[in-house]
Amino acid sequence: MAALAEGLAQAQFANRIDRNTARSELVERQISEAANLKSMIQQLANGVGDRVRGGDLSTQPLIANAAIAQVSRGTASGKGTYSLEVTRLAAAQTLSSPAFAAASTPTGSGSLTIRFGTISGSSFSEDVDHAPSTITIPSGATLADVAAAINAANAGVSAYVASGTGGAHLMLKGSEGAANGFVIEASETPGEEGLAALAWSPAAAPERLLAGAGDAAFKLDGLAMGSKSNTIADVAPGLSLTLTGTNPGQPTTIRFSDPTAAVSSFMQDLTAALNELVAELNKDVDPQSGDLARDAGARSLRKALSQLAGAVIMPGATTGDPATLADLGLATNRDGTFRLDGARLSATLKAAPSGVAAMFTTGIRGVYATLDKLSRSVTAPNDPGSLTGSVTRYTTLKRKLASEASELAEAQEALRAQMVARFAGVDSRVGASRSTLSFLKNQIDAWNAPRN
Repeated sequence: MAALAEGLAQAQFANRIDRNTARSELVERQISEAANLKSMIQQLANGVGDRVRGGDLSTQPLIANAAIAQVSRGTASGKGTYSLEVTRLAAAQTLSSPAFAAASTPTGSGSLTIRFGTISGSSFSEDVDHAPSTITIPSGATLADVAAAINAANAGVSAYVASGTGGAHLMLKGSEGAANGFVIEASETPGEEGLAALAWSPAAAPERLLAGAGDAAFKLDGLAMGSKSNTIADVAPGLSLTLTGTNPGQPTTIRFSDPTAAVSSFMQDLTAALNELVAELNKDVDPQSGDLARDAGARSLRKALSQLAGAVIMPGATTGDPATLADLGLATNRDGTFRLDGARLSATLKAAPSGVAAMFTTGIRGVYATLDKLSRSVTAPNDPGSLTGSVTRYTTLKRKLASEASELAEAQEALRAQMVARFAGVDSRVGASRSTLSFLKNQIDAWNAPRN
């Protein structure tokens, strides 16, 4: 009877448990496949971003004499060559205090006011557009405390204490550029004098000026130019500079690299990567066997990929410049896969190399921006129609099915226990009947036994 109760309870719930198990297995596959598609498109976008940031897909400036300047790509695309002659680097003013016994020597208290402007010989011309900075020096402050207070003020002057041959000195350094020279005024707290030793002007103590502030001077293609900083952005189309040395009378040459081979290789890699994604997507959305055949996130990705090649990704492109991935040779086949039209890519590279280079930047337009936008769109966390939305929905269903499976198991066990209790009385009565039957059988056998 116990075995019968077990069998009846299992039979009662078998169909529902089987349906729950099948649905749970399907949901597990759907979660795995949606997450895999999400990962593939994100990895593709990230990989394209890394490649674009590498710089070999766009024209990059190269300098013959690397000791003179570091060159980098500007906002626009560059071409041709430039000559560069640097006669002076931008410099920052460096100032020393009088010697103190040690960094822990008290300096007095009050305030220090730093005024900015141009220093010429013993004269100072204040820059009225550059607000002065006043730093409060507390009672009991040491030389090290003064350096910390100046740094905390973020006034455009950095400070540190250095031990020279004569003792400890407060070293002050400003920003590059002639207009960033500075003087220091001191206001002392009565009874705690001493701070005036840190005041400075070019007329009062010229020997404490270790380096003067100055602008950079250079010639680009023979044109004299200046800069308050050694870092100069977009000094010419496609060119930014960081000056590092001088070469008066010996100009060096800057030219631009040719990214044609790198772009061709990249487009081949991109086509192959897209086809890997499409192959996985087609398997998942197959109407007959695909677990994501009706999934909104997968359909959204498929639609986006079908429009990828022809979408305008450079809306501001001039006539003749490439504006779509199709212009770079990416073509879509009838089954949704991609192929690379090498002839079209070669023609575009030949006709508009600067336009091609403009497509490979980290800005808001171009190849990387387009794939990054696609990735973000089809994996948006708050969009129920995205792949992330699909994973969230399936995960919720998985938890629901697990709860349902637990409830079915509990209900089956309850039914089994109920039937066991119900059949226990039957077992007892059957046992008693068997005992009575055995007694009667023995009696009959005894009566029928031949008498000796």
